[in-house]
Amino acid sequence: MLKKILSPETCGKCRVCCVFDKDDVWEIPLISKEIYNNLKTERPELELLRRGENSYVFDMKFKDNGLTYCPALSETGCTLGENKPFDCKIWPLRAMKKGEDIVITISPVCESVNPENPDVKALAEELAPIIFAEAENNPDIIKEY
Repeated sequence: MLKKILSPETCGKCRVCCVFDKDDVWEIPLISKEIYNNLKTERPELELLRRGENSYVFDMKFKDNGLTYCPALSETGCTLGENKPFDCKIWPLRAMKKGEDIVITISPVCESVNPENPDVKALAEELAPIIFAEAENNPDIIKEY
């Protein structure tokens, strides 16, 4: 989805969105029930925890104050294919709850994407119907702003 603003090569070299520390727990992608069911069958080795009524999260194994990588990350990138969490599919864009509204934001962590680039805004507008539909269909995977 995001090849218009971020090349797969640039993204693959960075991986900042796939690494977490204990202060980033809120950033761990939430997984819809549908993707959870697919992963239970296709990737049973991935440990998932229930996070909400219809959302799940990877069981990240934090050690002391060190960094922990997503368990689906390999040397060649993400191993989930079509079963990527929605957060990952639209990164560095985000769908977030702000009061009763859903807003689309851009993560400041992704150094390769300049939020001032007109292509970023155009892509956010292009993807807005998909993002809002996902938020409506899977409200449990949308985080608070």
